[in-house]
Amino acid sequence: MAAERGVRRLLSTSSFWLYCLLLLGRRAPGAAAARSGSSPQSPGASIRTFTPFYFLVEPVDTLSVRGSSVILNCSAYSEPSPKIEWKKDGTFLNLVSDDRRQLLPDGSLFISNVVHSKHNKPDEGYYQCVATVESLGTIVSRTAKLTVAGLPRFTSQPEPSSVYAGNNAILNCEVNADLVPFVRWEQNRQPLLLDDRVIKLPSGMLVISNATEGDGGLYRCIVESGGPPKYSDEVELKVLPDPEVTSDLVFLKQPSPLVRVIGQDVVLPCVASGLPTPTIKWMKNEEVLDTESSERLVLLAGGSLEISDVTEDDAGTYFCIADNGNETIEAQAEFTVQAQPEFLKQPTNIYAHESMDIVFECEVTGKPTPTVKWVKNGDMVIPSDYFKIVKEHNLQVLGLVKSDEGFYQCIAENDVGNAQAGAQLIILEHAPATTGPLPSAPRDVVASLVSTRFIKLTWRTPASDPHGDNLTYSVFYTKEGIARERVENTSRPGEMQVTIQNLMPATVYIFRVMAQNKHGSGESSAPLRVETQPEVQLPGPAPNLRAYAASPTSITVTWETPVSGNGEIQNYKLYYMEKGTDKEQDVDVSSLSYTINGLKKYTEYSFRVVAYNKHGPGVSTPDVAVRTLSDVPSAAPQNLSLEVRNSKSIMIHWQPPAPATQNGQITGYKIRYRKASRKSDVTETLVSGTQLSQLIEGLDRGTEYNFRVAALTINGTGPATDWLSAETFESDLDETRVPEVPSSLHVRPLVTSIVVSWTPPENQNIVVRGYAIGYGIGSPHAQTIKVDYKQRYYTIENLDPSSHYVITLKAFNNVGEGIPLYESAVTRPHTVPDPTPMMPPVGVQASILSHDTIRITWADNSLPKHQKITDSRYYTVRWKTNIPANTKYKNANATTLSYLVTGLKPNTLYEFSVMVTKGRRSSTWSMTAHGTTFELVPTSPPKDVTVVSKEGKPKTIIVNWQPPSEANGKITGYIIYYSTDVNAEIHDWVIEPVVGNRLTHQIQELTLDTPYYFKIQARNSKGMGPMSEAVQFRTPKADSSDKMPNDQASGSGGKGSRLPDLGSDYKPPMSGSNSPHGSPTSPLDSNMLLVIIVSVGVITIVVVVIIAVFCTRRTTSHQKKKRAACKSVNGSHKYKGNSKDVKPPDLWIHHERLELKPIDKSPDPNPIMTDTPIPRNSQDITPVDNSMDSNIHQRRNSYRGHESEDSMSTLAGRRGMRPKMMMPFDSQPPQPVISAHPIHSLDNPHHHFHSSSLASPARSHLYHPGSPWPIGTSMSLSDRANSTESVRNTPSTDTMPASSSQTCCTDHQDPEGATSSSYLASSQEEDSGQSLPTAHVRPSHPLKSFAVPAIPPPGPPTYDPALPSTPLLSQQALNHHIHSVKTASIGTLGRSRPPMPVVVPSAPEVQETTRMLEDSESSYEPDELTKEMAHLEGLMKDLNAITTA
Repeated sequence: MAAERGVRRLLSTSSFWLYCLLLLGRRAPGAAAARSGSSPQSPGASIRTFTPFYFLVEPVDTLSVRGSSVILNCSAYSEPSPKIEWKKDGTFLNLVSDDRRQLLPDGSLFISNVVHSKHNKPDEGYYQCVATVESLGTIVSRTAKLTVAGLPRFTSQPEPSSVYAGNNAILNCEVNADLVPFVRWEQNRQPLLLDDRVIKLPSGMLVISNATEGDGGLYRCIVESGGPPKYSDEVELKVLPDPEVTSDLVFLKQPSPLVRVIGQDVVLPCVASGLPTPTIKWMKNEEVLDTESSERLVLLAGGSLEISDVTEDDAGTYFCIADNGNETIEAQAEFTVQAQPEFLKQPTNIYAHESMDIVFECEVTGKPTPTVKWVKNGDMVIPSDYFKIVKEHNLQVLGLVKSDEGFYQCIAENDVGNAQAGAQLIILEHAPATTGPLPSAPRDVVASLVSTRFIKLTWRTPASDPHGDNLTYSVFYTKEGIARERVENTSRPGEMQVTIQNLMPATVYIFRVMAQNKHGSGESSAPLRVETQPEVQLPGPAPNLRAYAASPTSITVTWETPVSGNGEIQNYKLYYMEKGTDKEQDVDVSSLSYTINGLKKYTEYSFRVVAYNKHGPGVSTPDVAVRTLSDVPSAAPQNLSLEVRNSKSIMIHWQPPAPATQNGQITGYKIRYRKASRKSDVTETLVSGTQLSQLIEGLDRGTEYNFRVAALTINGTGPATDWLSAETFESDLDETRVPEVPSSLHVRPLVTSIVVSWTPPENQNIVVRGYAIGYGIGSPHAQTIKVDYKQRYYTIENLDPSSHYVITLKAFNNVGEGIPLYESAVTRPHTVPDPTPMMPPVGVQASILSHDTIRITWADNSLPKHQKITDSRYYTVRWKTNIPANTKYKNANATTLSYLVTGLKPNTLYEFSVMVTKGRRSSTWSMTAHGTTFELVPTSPPKDVTVVSKEGKPKTIIVNWQPPSEANGKITGYIIYYSTDVNAEIHDWVIEPVVGNRLTHQIQELTLDTPYYFKIQARNSKGMGPMSEAVQFRTPKADSSDKMPNDQASGSGGKGSRLPDLGSDYKPPMSGSNSPHGSPTSPLDSNMLLVIIVSVGVITIVVVVIIAVFCTRRTTSHQKKKRAACKSVNGSHKYKGNSKDVKPPDLWIHHERLELKPIDKSPDPNPIMTDTPIPRNSQDITPVDNSMDSNIHQRRNSYRGHESEDSMSTLAGRRGMRPKMMMPFDSQPPQPVISAHPIHSLDNPHHHFHSSSLASPARSHLYHPGSPWPIGTSMSLSDRANSTESVRNTPSTDTMPASSSQTCCTDHQDPEGATSSSYLASSQEEDSGQSLPTAHVRPSHPLKSFAVPAIPPPGPPTYDPALPSTPLLSQQALNHHIHSVKTASIGTLGRSRPPMPVVVPSAPEVQETTRMLEDSESSYEPDELTKEMAHLEGLMKDLNAITTA
């Protein structure tokens, strides 16, 4: 029945998971769509797949030599490509700032110039490659050991020997184990050729079998490990003739225990000598080896056995048997075979959901048995309640959470090597529910049975599904306070109970239950808190716990089954801990014994065992302590020292090896010594393990001896110390008293040191062990230094300059110190010059490497011929360029005979010189060397790019530029790009190449009235430089012969763009918009303001007309009176003093946008005349009267103080003629048009207005149907006769006679609006027939400016040079020179408009002037004038307030 229930439960579980997988497959497309943010995919879409992520190449153990380069290979595969990093000894390497280690593109690590010394070994160690993919995880490679061969050191050297012909001979050459591959032999200083008769064993030993006469000679072995070769002693091998007598059979070399790894080759050495010549045979485990028929077993010269491709079966005890017919001898050795870790079963990729439990399986083999550790995303997995090592090597993860996702690696390691295998864990999202009702929460969840190790839960069906036959349930549970949830599913649909196993006793758990139907998971029940019972039925302790050491690194532990198991024992947990530490480790064991490997040698460990049954862990056994077996010491004794006692004995002292390296009880020490002159006859002495000194007696007098000491355990001899030398005395001396005073003492002071030299005491029969030197400032007792008895001089360092030191010298021995000898010295001051300066370097050469790098090399005649630097000298390199001329030198120091100068400018000539410094001595600078860096592509664009139109050819433009500031070479050409679309791709622009270094180019046949954008790119022999910023230029609107040649565009983008009807002093409105609706005012506010301003303007114009008529009726006799009346109305005059103090009038609207910029410079050489003249007759120039009224003196432009407005233009006054300005009108402007120009006086009473300053402002609205030009056009002089009407022929050109009242009005209105600016409102552009200059004015409100003429007093004309005067018309013969008029541009309401051109024709006839003066005869009373002016002033203030608001 139980079996049947188990099968049924298995089937139901399988069906449940099959159902879940089908449900998952059905929901996967929606889940994928949710992740990608798109609509659900087709039902065929799959769930997340495992990503291939593994190492293609892993680093391997490597042997290197000092100064060489090493590559540790590593390459990983993944999509996307992984990021490779390296660890050394567990710590990440910072390869960015490392100049010797660098990461190669494939992920390998390259180490250049390996560093290795006795106390500094930065490169030797264990390296590991770490590969990371950001969205996936991290994997680590196997660890590879980088071994750096130490300095060559001979542990034994060849010795002179002789051999009978036909016999065997050996020559020793033992070096560090890692240097054996670099050993070779020489015979008579020639490389020795090896063959079947003469071989070199892996230890370096040379074996010569069947010696012949040619084998005699001088032999030495050489170690070549990257540095200078190291030579052994050269010894002679004599080949003696066969004596034809027998000799004893002896082993020259016996086999020794060896360990090799599977797959390697091994040589078991064995060489015997004797007469007759012996033969060698080998046995393994008492079985004779057939070396003749075997392919893997080879008998080498002398009798050594070579085994190729070692297998595990080759391990065993080998016997070498030598037989020469007379006698037989044998020797044996143990051969051990080790195996690297290999995987019998690797972890596999796993899909799982959150809260599930999983197990990664991992089975490994190897010899010694490997230890296993787990790594997740490169970090060690620490065993815990939720991460457990089960079945010795498997990793179990309980209660998965999302963060558990990633790559898990099983890493196996033993003494031979390590290996890794990994797998990926993907946590699947729970598929979203399909359309349909989901179950509600299960009801009445209760713990029906609570035990120590398990809890049984029951519940009722959800309210949404009372029957619940097709519902499955999942129970989620966790320890209280733990975030990880585990899940247990019901075994079949409709089942409403579950038993949760493997719980901990007396522990609180939180449970919740969820129901699932075919649509998905429903609601969760409320959490249920349950506490398990305390433990009662646990196993007792395991009896007969024993532990014994199996090897120096392993211990085997055994035990028996507990007597009170309280049920079946499921497994055991073995705990062990190193004595003296508090870190206990554990391992799961299913049997009654276990061997723990990888322990420390000769170290005590404690062990205990806990048995587990179904209820959990039982009672622990008491601890059992055992120590691992001892081994040979792994380090040499410490602090070896020698003391010469007399002529025949030396005392040797030492300290034991470090405790961690003793590997057992030190049973004794082996002392080896020999004479230093003849490196032979090594003598050995053994002392007990507690003895730390030994007196070596029976030595020769006056002879140097070498000593070394090694520690012994019962397992053998450890490594020995380095050789240490001492020399015996020549004779036995007296040491019953202290030495006598030294016979002499000499001191030689330097700046910071004093050289002390002496001679020994005269009485040579007393032992001197050494000398004590005392010194100090004023007293010799401040410092004491002891030196060896052989020394005769010493340098006292780190002294103060210019200081008085007292020095004492005493000889001492074991009895005490002798009588001192005193001397004093004063150190030299710092300023002592060195009389011998060094020679400067010679042969300075500059080798150009690139555009910014030059290598400087030189020679130093003060060095030996091989030019090797062995002292502390250094070189200073300086360099500079002569452009610019005042460039300073740059310096750098070098310790070799070359220096790499970087950071130079391309295509630049540099000069270099070198000096050498040694201590305080320096040379002069060497002769200079010169070098010019290579060219580089230009790194800056051409500058000052300008575009101008060609005079007379509007379709042709001229592009000018300057070379780039950083040309980096000779410019060989330019490329001009132009396009009508500044945003177009650069390959869509038109290209105009320019060959050579020309700085101007014409481009023809452009389209008229079109904005073009230009870019320029420079080119040299290395390539193209960057492009300049785009420069905009608009071609003219139509072919016009009077376009100013200076119209040009410069800058970038649209800045300074040339418009057809604007001069260069035009600027766009400051509101930041060039659109027709660029005003910042809203349309509603703009219309209201427009209405107000127009209304006020009309009223004001009417008042001004009345005033003007009144003024014209006054005669010149009342001039002073009327001026006084005007002053009484307006107060004191506002414009006294210098014209520079004149301010803009308050009534201007948007006066901050006032712009006064000249179109062109005046051709007149007079610098005072800043206004551009208007064409006029050359004979019409009349100087200004110096006695002119002060008001008129100050009538200048109120914004630019240097412009001339102080007098009326003297236009043909003597001829009684006046010029007229033609202004065609049209019905287009929506606002009244008022244009103001500078008004200049005539020097006779019959002066006139400019026709642009309308005498009757109301008439400015007149429409002339006969006028062929709209506003904004101009008429040339030639067109004037053809016009049907002109301003001169209309009634709007009424004139006013000059009078004093007119001057008064001018004085009054000038601060309000009288300027030299033209205010025109026009929306039309310049006609193609334009031939005269235009006044460029933005539209403005009417009444912005009034210009009323004034007449200077009569008198002889005199010229005042202090007042700038501008002729209005300049005419030579019949040619009219075209100039532009300075204007003031003011932003306006409503739309921006182009300026209206004003034509200035020649003077009219006298009759017309007389008629116009006669038309003005009306006059007004002073009271009426005062009222009207006050009313006008009020209106102006109101208008000012409105515009300000």
